[in-house]
Amino acid sequence: MEKARKKELIEAYKNRCPEMGVIALRCRETGESFLGASKDVAADFNSARAKLELGSHPNKQLSSLWERYGEDGFDFVVLESLECEDPTEDYTDDLEALRELCLAADPQAQKIWR
Repeated sequence: MEKARKKELIEAYKNRCPEMGVIALRCRETGESFLGASKDVAADFNSARAKLELGSHPNKQLSSLWERYGEDGFDFVVLESLECEDPTEDYTDDLEALRELCLAADPQAQKIWR
């Protein structure tokens, strides 16, 4: 690949605005929800799925439910979205506040990552 093209692709990746928001992994059988604040929804769903499949997810309750019901027993949902206006801005505080609102609205919900 040409250096100029490679540099162009890297710059485009850095300046992209991925989908952000509050994600939820919901167990259909128990109704439990596990919420996370995500700067990149697709990447975080993929990461959570891979960790659960490998048995290395840090949330033991979620891992236990995954072992029992499998991927088909879960819904992967975006509860709230946050609009990206500037790809260089850090939206962590906004995402955390949004997740806290979602946690308060659902008594059976807990954080994906502690």
